[in-house]
Amino acid sequence: MGYYEHHVFFCLNRREDGRACCANHDAERLQAYAKDRVKKLGLDGKGKVRVNKAGCLDRCDEGPCVVVYPEGVWYTYVDEHDVDEIVESHLVRGEVVERLKI
Repeated sequence: MGYYEHHVFFCLNRREDGRACCANHDAERLQAYAKDRVKKLGLDGKGKVRVNKAGCLDRCDEGPCVVVYPEGVWYTYVDEHDVDEIVESHLVRGEVVERLKI
């Protein structure tokens, strides 16, 4: 087992040239929301869950994206409800959220 049970990366990439980017979909605010939610549930820390900011994950054209390791499951999301579902289903219960997979 690695240092964390789950390591979650939210793409916060911003492209100034007008191409699709995760930053245009409120990614920074929703990453902060996910990090706060994980902390409030007591899931953060060594051996548990880490929610990180990431630069470009090269999937911006598929909507805002987040990837959960070690499983390597890629998700998209729209709002807090989607983030809550990823946290509660994948991070708490170990169940992949099929409807949000990319």
